[in-house]
Amino acid sequence: MFCFSGLMGNAYLQGFISFEDVAMDFTWEEWQVLEDAQKTLFKDVMLETYNSLMFLGQSIAKPAVIFKLEQGGDPWTLEELPSLSLPG
Repeated sequence: MFCFSGLMGNAYLQGFISFEDVAMDFTWEEWQVLEDAQKTLFKDVMLETYNSLMFLGQSIAKPAVIFKLEQGGDPWTLEELPSLSLPG
């Protein structure tokens, strides 16, 4: 985990940041309504966030979502989707 410290209001904060603390999650339904540019931005930000944490010395196993994004995929595979009636 990455250690941080800083001021917030009058309180002094100190603690650790994990990838899960800063990662964004979309439901499958939310992902379907995003425009292509929004999906691309999400992918770029998630990869940059992970790379930044690694650069700062955070030692964690690579999250599955990062593997998928590095390979150009979406955050989910068909097997991970909720039980839905898919058209066709």
